[in-house]
Amino acid sequence: MKILALDSSGAHASACVTDGERLVSLFSVSSQQKHSCTLLPMAEEALKCAGFVVSDIDAFAVNAGPGSFTGVRIGISLVKGLAFGSEKPVLGVSSLESLAFNLDGFEGIACPVMDARRGQFYNALFKNGERLTPDRLITAAELEAELSSFDLPVRFVGDGTDIASELVKSKNVIPAPHVLTVSSAYSTAVCAYRNYEQGRGIFTAESIQPVYLRPSQAERERKEREAQSNG
Repeated sequence: MKILALDSSGAHASACVTDGERLVSLFSVSSQQKHSCTLLPMAEEALKCAGFVVSDIDAFAVNAGPGSFTGVRIGISLVKGLAFGSEKPVLGVSSLESLAFNLDGFEGIACPVMDARRGQFYNALFKNGERLTPDRLITAAELEAELSSFDLPVRFVGDGTDIASELVKSKNVIPAPHVLTVSSAYSTAVCAYRNYEQGRGIFTAESIQPVYLRPSQAERERKEREAQSNG
């Protein structure tokens, strides 16, 4: 099963092609350039270097959130465009599940943390690839209290790793190599493939939607204005 996977849900962006779980090509970037400028060229190069064209792809995978509102929208929009009219499945993956896969084989608690600002993180906990919590929005204090209850070592992964390391003081947290803390479209592809095998996370180009755990800033400001005008 040939998969084109995209990730632009956080500060890092990447695109890859896999054949099942076998990596064929991978492009990634962490820069000041906007994902809207880098994601499509990376997808095109990933296909080119794999020796494929879009019509060769059997399924399209994307990190559907949570994460950066703009980044998630860019990834979803691009995968919709690539898959449109093909009748091929679009595989939506939790950004946090994908991040946790970076620590595949770690015999402790994988703790994905994405900076949600306002002293909060998008987070979930995993152990040996099994989910312990749903995707959630959590404060640093709440996360610290929860992690302190574990006897196992904990590793942060995700673009919130540096901030979480400063704010969450738990003795069982150990640093992960930087290369493992950034998101990877390869992790997205493997998670998508495994979920597909279990009949989960399967959408069409029309039905795939971003997954947000809270309203965007624009939505919050609109509701505040409406509340003030109604008051």
